[in-house]
Amino acid sequence: MHDSDFDVAGRTAIVTGASQGIGRAIAETLATGGANVAICSRSMDRVGPVAEEINDADDADGQAIAVECNVRERDQVQRLVDETVAEFGDIDVLVNNAGGEFVAPFEEISANGWQTIVDLNLNSTVHCTQLAGEVMREGSGGIIVNLSSVNGQHAAPGESHYGASKAAIIRLTETLAVEWAEHGIRVNCVAPGLIQTPGVAETLGIDSEAMPPREATDRRIGHAEEIADVVRFLASPAASFMNGETITAKGVPRAGNSMSQDLGLED
Repeated sequence: MHDSDFDVAGRTAIVTGASQGIGRAIAETLATGGANVAICSRSMDRVGPVAEEINDADDADGQAIAVECNVRERDQVQRLVDETVAEFGDIDVLVNNAGGEFVAPFEEISANGWQTIVDLNLNSTVHCTQLAGEVMREGSGGIIVNLSSVNGQHAAPGESHYGASKAAIIRLTETLAVEWAEHGIRVNCVAPGLIQTPGVAETLGIDSEAMPPREATDRRIGHAEEIADVVRFLASPAASFMNGETITAKGVPRAGNSMSQDLGLED
C-alpha cells in the first residue's frame, strides 16, 4: 500500500511576509512539520514575536529565526539569505509570500502607486528567487513556492496593478520550472482566492468575526491554514511530479469577483 510522503522535517525554508496572515500560517505549518524556518517582515517588532512563538511551541519540531527585511530592497534580501545559511546551513525551500495591494480604478493609480505594488509583489519575488536560487543551484537543488492570486488569473476591476503583478508571477513560475529543472529545483505557485486575514478584514472594513467558519460547506472565503497546507504539500516529496503548476484554492466557484459578493454580504 502506498503511504503518501508529506514530510518536510529537517528542511530549511525561507518564508517572506510572515508576520501575519498566510505567511505566518505557512511558517507555523512548516515548523510544525519539522522544518526550520527563516521568516521576515519589514518590522522586527512584528515578525520577532512570531519566531518566538514557533520556538516556544510544544508541537513545532522546527526552529525559527526572524530577520528584518524589506523584500523590495535586494541588499536586504541578500542579508536574509546569508543569515539563513549561517543559521541553518542551507536553503531547501523558498516561499515567496510577501505582497500587498490597494483598490483603485486604473486611471487613478499614480506612477508611484503602480511601481510600489509591482515592486512588492513581483520584483520582491525576483530578488528572493534569484538570491535564494543561487544557493539552491550551488547545492542539491530545492523547492520554490510562489504566491499569486486568483486576481492574476482573471479580470479584477480596481486591482489592475495587483492583477498584473500576480499574473506575471504565474508566468515566471512556469518559465523557471523549465529553466531550473536541470538544477533539481521545482517551482510551483499557489493562487488563493479570498482568504480570511487581518488585511482582508481591513480592506473590506468588516469585523473578522463576520467571516464564515471553516465548517461552512458553501464557503467562498478560506482560512490561512488551508493555503499553508497546500504550500506544505508542494514543499514535500508528495509533490515530486509537480513542476511549473499553479494550484488555485478559491472555495465554491461563483460568477463575478466582488469581494462583498464572495463574503455573502450582497444579495
